[in-house]
Amino acid sequence: MPNSRSTPLDTTAVRRRNLSAVLDLVHRRRGVTRADLTRALGLNRSTIGDLVGVLVAHGWVDERDDQTRSGVGRPSPLVVTRDRWLVAAINPELDVIDVALVSLGGEIVARRRTFVERPSAATAVEVAARVVRELSAEHPQATVLAAGVAVPGLVRRGDGCVRLAPRLGWRDEPLAEALREALGMPAAAANDAHLGSRAELTFGAGQGAASVLYLNGGPSGIGGGIVVDGRPVEGSAGYAGEIGHLSVDPRGIACACGAHGCLEALVPRAALTAAVGLAHPDDDELDAALQQAVTAEGDATGPVSSIVREQLGWLSIALRSVVNLLNPERIVLGGHLAALWRASSADDRAASLAEALPVTATDVRIEVAALGAQRLLIGAAELAWDGLIADPTEVVPLEAAGASAS
Repeated sequence: MPNSRSTPLDTTAVRRRNLSAVLDLVHRRRGVTRADLTRALGLNRSTIGDLVGVLVAHGWVDERDDQTRSGVGRPSPLVVTRDRWLVAAINPELDVIDVALVSLGGEIVARRRTFVERPSAATAVEVAARVVRELSAEHPQATVLAAGVAVPGLVRRGDGCVRLAPRLGWRDEPLAEALREALGMPAAAANDAHLGSRAELTFGAGQGAASVLYLNGGPSGIGGGIVVDGRPVEGSAGYAGEIGHLSVDPRGIACACGAHGCLEALVPRAALTAAVGLAHPDDDELDAALQQAVTAEGDATGPVSSIVREQLGWLSIALRSVVNLLNPERIVLGGHLAALWRASSADDRAASLAEALPVTATDVRIEVAALGAQRLLIGAAELAWDGLIADPTEVVPLEAAGASAS
């Protein structure tokens, strides 16, 4: 008869999983009471108290005992994230390398954009590593533990190798490995749209939805992230979601991928930035400028309004196709697609799914990304947090936490 008693190894593994589960929930909810942790994880109060105490000792979380009393008894302490441990988030693009330091809870602590025209992979690593070191030096009270990169291209899931980033001209670049060597810390890379989808699902416009289609628009093109039944759809090698390469006009202009009439070729960000006279805006700046320009024209035939209407027409064809295929609960638009949507007229937005099958389109909600220009950085940070949250006391031993506090 097998021995049913737990071995020390079993106990250690269970404790590690429980610590990870507690920290993950505090991270995703940006703070949660001990009582809610008990209910959500099915553990007793004393176990939760012990696990929280360990995370406090290792510098991951703090407890606040200032909750408003409701009912009888002492209110449950609120467990909140700390910013002692940070990750670096990096998003190399066609014209800029965006770098941020991010705390648990998806909060941007510091951010710097470095303008570089069509950087090589080596240049992207060099610039990112330098900026991470500079930002880290400006925040000596915190320690950066890992890095995540949101890449506008196809990234191999296993090792973070960029198989193809056509607009950047990258092919088979071992980006994650190069960044690990440059920074001397764990680093991982993934497709930017997948990470934007993850960020919006966790902290933004996708919260609470089981089925989400996320479309990300940036200088390098348009990508997508698909979530079905709460789980990301990545494909056999992690390359699913290339919605920017749906053909919306087979006789249209050539795309960087070699095909004709792709969505990203017909709905380029550059056309919008040129229309409002901005050279290197972030997504929030483009959004504001586009709305201001359309409002100032006050006429659907104005030059900016005409570009907006034409691009929305191409986007609507793509949305119709994916809605008929996936029947998502929610569509989230990020980057210049969000700016395009917000600058469009209410009538044009309402008609965007008019030619989709009624049964698939009736209950679909289309929203703009709630995280704005930060969504890809927050998504890249999530990639870096994965390995840290999985084993928080191994990543930060007690002596390291004590040294950091002193």
